[in-house]
Amino acid sequence: VPEDQADKLLLANWGLPRAVLEKYHSLGVAQMFEWQAECLMLGQVLEGKNLVYSAPTSAGKTLVAELLILKRVLETHKKALLILPFVSVAKEKKCYLQ
Repeated sequence: VPEDQADKLLLANWGLPRAVLEKYHSLGVAQMFEWQAECLMLGQVLEGKNLVYSAPTSAGKTLVAELLILKRVLETHKKALLILPFVSVAKEKKCYLQ
């Protein structure tokens, strides 16, 4: 992330509602890694263009997907589809996102 865009690491600077930010903060997430911010700032990803990224297990891939989904749903008032690999993960994510 360029130095002039370092503030993009803070979740509070992505235009998310206060309730969403408070939930992330309660989970100990107030900022993202540089690679996550780079993913979100790449090309026209925030305008709905595709993004393919890869990272090790527990590296933070889900946060990138969640932020993209949240921003698009809140800005366009459309629905989103999140595909998860297992029923148990889907149930956990459903409760988390509610």
